Amino acid sequence: MNNKELEDRILLRELVDKVSILGDKKDFTKQVEFFTEDAVSETISQGKTILKLQGRKNMAVAFEKFLSEIDYVYHFNGQQLVIIDGDNARGTCYCQITLIGNDNGKKMKTSIGAIYEDNYSRLNNEWLIAKRIGNFDWQEKSEFVQ
Repeated sequence: MNNKELEDRILLRELVDKVSILGDKKDFTKQVEFFTEDAVSETISQGKTILKLQGRKNMAVAFEKFLSEIDYVYHFNGQQLVIIDGDNARGTCYCQITLIGNDNGKKMKTSIGAIYEDNYSRLNNEWLIAKRIGNFDWQEKSEFVQ
């Protein structure tokens, strides 16, 4: 592995982490800037597509709407594998997502096990997500007691 590939792997990991951190902060305007202009974001739960979006503006609006009732969002990114081919790359990242918010008058915590399958493109010397498929494999919901 040469220095350029090592640098790209670090940059791709930072990209995935930045997108998660901005989602946690609910800064969707900045978050979607790390996607290509015509990027696709698809969410799959229990084998069925529950959300498919194209373009930064559509993603920002949908992300904000989806998380509007959520008080706290935490993404914990785990292992990541990437395959780099010039200015394109593919990657898989495991993530545990925690959402805390109100549901029918009760404070609830939802934990989600997700696997993100990403396609990346290097544009103007910057890595961006061109396509993201989030497979939400499991979900657990419980009342949140502080």
